[in-house]
Amino acid sequence: MGREILETKRKALNINLDGPVYGTFAEIGAGQEVARNFFTAGAASGTVAKTMSAYDMAFSNAIYGIEENGRYVSRSRVKQMLSHEYDLLTERLRGEKYDDKTFFAFADTVTTLNFARNNEPHGWLGLRFQVTPGGDHNDIIFHVRLLDNDTSLQQNVLGILGVNLVYGAFYYNHDVQLMVESLVDNLSFGSVEIDMISLRGPVFKNTNDRLVNLYLIAKGFSGAAVFDPNGNVTQAKDLMYKKDIMILRTKFLQKSKPNFDLFNKAIEQFKRSQQVQDDNLVVLIEVLMSNLLEDDDPHNDNDVEIFAKRAEELCATGNNVIVSNFKRNNKLAQYLALCKPHNVGISTNISNLRTIFDAKNYSDSYTQELLTYVSDLFSRNVKLYAYPYLNKKTNEVVTLKNMPVSAEAKPLFEFLVANHYIKDIEGYDVKDVKAV
Repeated sequence: MGREILETKRKALNINLDGPVYGTFAEIGAGQEVARNFFTAGAASGTVAKTMSAYDMAFSNAIYGIEENGRYVSRSRVKQMLSHEYDLLTERLRGEKYDDKTFFAFADTVTTLNFARNNEPHGWLGLRFQVTPGGDHNDIIFHVRLLDNDTSLQQNVLGILGVNLVYGAFYYNHDVQLMVESLVDNLSFGSVEIDMISLRGPVFKNTNDRLVNLYLIAKGFSGAAVFDPNGNVTQAKDLMYKKDIMILRTKFLQKSKPNFDLFNKAIEQFKRSQQVQDDNLVVLIEVLMSNLLEDDDPHNDNDVEIFAKRAEELCATGNNVIVSNFKRNNKLAQYLALCKPHNVGISTNISNLRTIFDAKNYSDSYTQELLTYVSDLFSRNVKLYAYPYLNKKTNEVVTLKNMPVSAEAKPLFEFLVANHYIKDIEGYDVKDVKAV
């Protein structure tokens, strides 16, 4: 039996009437949208100790400190806000009146659609909270992309997200998957993307951040999750903003291990051809989650755990790892474009390219689909580095020179090769070529 999804106002009212739940709301950038929901629900005095908003940078810096990277809509800023507000709360509210309170500090720093409509609306939301009076605190921090094309709609989404966060933290913390699912309660599909979440504290001591972030992909809340070499989840822009990015694409449970010998050749070729400096290079191994999501039971916990283990193994190779559901290269390129990279290199097997340039794998609108694919991919400063494979039937090494291509796609394919949008990996050893 499915759970009852309460309306946003009912959630806020339930919290307001929950005597022990008491705390602070600090919001920067989009208005006091979350606090407003608690005030309009009624009985807000039972929950709200303080609300505030420091819009001017000088006030914000004086309260929370200066952001060295100059980015105020950032993970570091929301963490500073949580720490400052929670410390004030627990320092100032003492005595018998507060002995039974479970304190919390909510914070968000958000940019909504500007007047010129030329920015990327996104934000960070966080909650620091106790589950028992006087107990240790727990943290939930997540990043969102606001997808509506109207500022007021984005503000409304933000207000609902904040209420869902507070409600889920206090009433669903025993079931992390349920807590994550509840973040989008009462929101229409396509209005928001949650692409990173971090959970810390004693109530989450048995929670694996990798699993939780893979669950975001499995539920369709996000298209990808990024992990650093230590296996810690990171926000894509924090890692790749204005960098030169090189990615090796692999599939979940593929039969062979990633061909790192050929990939290293591709990296060196990418650096030479695009004049990439080592200090600006970000290398990632991508694992496609799409074949897992196509299963009859895409949310099977064991499958997601196996996937998390695979991501951990690849992180252990010393590489950054991106897990995604991007079946096509152009969808990956669109995602990376949000990080405004200088150059992108994608290393992929020629057998995958053969599928793209084979009309039999598409509907009657193949030429239109192919043109869309090429436009989406190569208009974003992307180069494909194709590593060869050994055809087991003919015992022939297949490269761009002898790859089968449909007649209707051949002129476009030859154009892309001649203009170096698609390149063979150079200088490889035949012994490194794997059979397909």
